[in-house]
Amino acid sequence: QRQLIVFARVLLQNPSILILDEATASVDPFTEIQIQEAMEKVMQGRSTIIIAHRLTTVRNVDRIIVLDHGTIVEEGNHESLMQRNGYYARLYNTYFRHQSYEFIEDIKSKRTEGT
Repeated sequence: QRQLIVFARVLLQNPSILILDEATASVDPFTEIQIQEAMEKVMQGRSTIIIAHRLTTVRNVDRIIVLDHGTIVEEGNHESLMQRNGYYARLYNTYFRHQSYEFIEDIKSKRTEGT
């Protein structure tokens, strides 16, 4: 709830640049979906930097920069990084496949069907 209130406040200020640092940290998958939906609305029409460990948070962004110990090791969008089968793809496949974009989309569609 706190994160959603912060997003509402951001919308009122209408900044041209937005920095989100671990916006979905420490939340359950259902709250994460709500936050991601709010983030999509808040990010429209502005440059946004997202700092995240949950790769599902950055799956739909234009450009992902992957850091390892402070060094850029890869960059691209989700699809191109997955095709390279490098550092990002290994992280995604190892830790987040069970929380994949498809999994989250399935939850979203089930929630929408229930309304």
